[in-house]
Amino acid sequence: MERYLAASQWIDADHPHVRAQAAALAGSDVEDTARRCFEFVRDTIRHSWDFQQNPVTCRASDVLEHGTGYCYAKSHLLTALLRANGIPAGLCYQRLAVGTAGPPFCLHGLNAVWLPRHGWYRIDARGNKTGVDARFTPPVERLAFPVLAEEERDLPEIWAEPLAVVVDALSRYATVEAVAANLPDIELLPLPLNR
Repeated sequence: MERYLAASQWIDADHPHVRAQAAALAGSDVEDTARRCFEFVRDTIRHSWDFQQNPVTCRASDVLEHGTGYCYAKSHLLTALLRANGIPAGLCYQRLAVGTAGPPFCLHGLNAVWLPRHGWYRIDARGNKTGVDARFTPPVERLAFPVLAEEERDLPEIWAEPLAVVVDALSRYATVEAVAANLPDIELLPLPLNR
């Protein structure tokens, strides 16, 4: 679990402002703290595309400072807040159609948190809006988006660090419009024929 508690370049859980915000969100136990951190990021940090808000952020402390981020960046901040509170947390991804059906497809960033009573539990602090109602309701997952099309996937990995393709998109492009035109994606292995 050590790697899911570590601070790093993008998940800078050791940054003074991140640590101070994490301390302000600490609750009565692990689940209460995790819920409070989740709701803070979901409800207080604006989704960059929904609000057409620059700058493009990637590092957790920058997301906190500017109050905005794409889903990936918001997941970086949530990971950092949880880790600063001593709660193991990682990054998860879904591959979703950009519109109602693909192609094109893109990654969607969310989180997994280790809850003693439930194990790894996925949460999605992307930000709610019409048609999106993500919640913290362990052990039941309430993510922002269902996987619908055959080319869409819930990717099973829990990453300690952001994927390079995500960091590249958030670092290379200076505006929310440029990121939206170049959303990160990965190539999937074909599904087995007998599924």
